[in-house]
Amino acid sequence: MSDDLRDLPAFDDGRSHSLPGEPEWPVLEVAVEYDAGWFVGGYDRVEQPDGTEKKYYWAELSPATVVIAVADSQVLFVEQYRPTVRNTQLELPAGIVEPGESYTAAGARELAEETGFDPASTVLLQEVWCSTGVLRHKRGYVFAEGLEPVSVDHDSNEFLVPRTVPIDEALAVAREPPTNDATLEGLLLAEAEGYL
Repeated sequence: MSDDLRDLPAFDDGRSHSLPGEPEWPVLEVAVEYDAGWFVGGYDRVEQPDGTEKKYYWAELSPATVVIAVADSQVLFVEQYRPTVRNTQLELPAGIVEPGESYTAAGARELAEETGFDPASTVLLQEVWCSTGVLRHKRGYVFAEGLEPVSVDHDSNEFLVPRTVPIDEALAVAREPPTNDATLEGLLLAEAEGYL
């Protein structure tokens, strides 16, 4: 059995996937049990270091971009209801990276779509794997500045409101429940890199 998911039909569709690298432990079987188009779920049956076998279940998502956008000493957030966790969150703009897009290009596109601002410049702060116990999902954190107004083009499932928070209050505001990892990580990275 191939341990390269690209050989499986669910991964041969032109989407941008967060595929893992070469396995350190022998992969005896790769199974895709669910493919909803934007989300693929399955397992790898692997041989562990002690010789035993185990199924490691995973959910694979396309890479995403998270944008830390700053203008006039303000950080741009979006407020939106998240049905999966049943609460409204103040979070950084974010979205899926389309096939052939870089994190920075996707960040600029998502920022314009969600907030109505197009950045003059973007820079990738870091790419990370997320929730590695169960997810195959990469996220790129992008800093954006030089914002110019453009028309908003929300996706059909986006019901969000742009909000601004002063830079010196952004991290404290983002830490107030409910919050999420992408927002906190993005602000911490931007602060560590000297952008906030």
